[in-house]
Amino acid sequence: MKQLKHLARVTLALMSLTLIIGCASTTKELAAPTPDDPWESTNRSVYAFNQTVDRTLLRPVAHTYDQITPKPAKRGISNFFDNLASPWVTGQLLLQGRFVDGSEQFGRFLINTVYGVGGLFDVADHNNLPNHKTDLGATFATWGWENSRFVMLPLLGPATVRDGLGRVTEMTTDPADQALRHRTGPGITALDLIQMRAGFLGLDESLEDAYDEYAFVRDGWLQRRNFQLFGDEASLPDYDAFLEDDDDAPTP
Repeated sequence: MKQLKHLARVTLALMSLTLIIGCASTTKELAAPTPDDPWESTNRSVYAFNQTVDRTLLRPVAHTYDQITPKPAKRGISNFFDNLASPWVTGQLLLQGRFVDGSEQFGRFLINTVYGVGGLFDVADHNNLPNHKTDLGATFATWGWENSRFVMLPLLGPATVRDGLGRVTEMTTDPADQALRHRTGPGITALDLIQMRAGFLGLDESLEDAYDEYAFVRDGWLQRRNFQLFGDEASLPDYDAFLEDDDDAPTP
């Protein structure tokens, strides 16, 4: 029972990592859902919940962390968590048939763990060893699950059904991550959450300038994810239409 409670607490905290995409200040209603977002009404409600949590809790803490933590320390903390994810990323690369990339990623993990003080220093980067990024959702896409509905997850933020399933599975089954958090308790989870949110503070102003922040986030996320998975950039959303324009914005 104690382990189940710990897992639930850790999972809930980790889910907040992607809140950085879900922060905003207002919510707009569109006339009709788009083809990629048939659950738009529900998704907007979840988005409003996410932004409230971020605005009242996560963003202020992340801002304080960013102000008081020296840059070398922030870089080391980011390197550490990036290195911690390397074994999982290596496994996904192998499952996708990317064996060369998988061997390079595992090499990064070994070098940074041994010579980089547990990953605090990115020694592999100085040796020009690539740092590959992938996840279980990308593995599902490689196996044929290419089309998936957009969904805004509570605390997790924007995803598709495919990527949301992959994200939750990763958070609850990544062996290296789970072993560390079991040994260190909730403190390491809080640090991971805060440093991740702090890395996206620069995006807040752009989101606040958006006329329809939900649509801006949704379309931008889908565009970026499509490029990550398939390397074929789809038509760009009309971002200018979502930016505030004093002359064109509708009056309340």
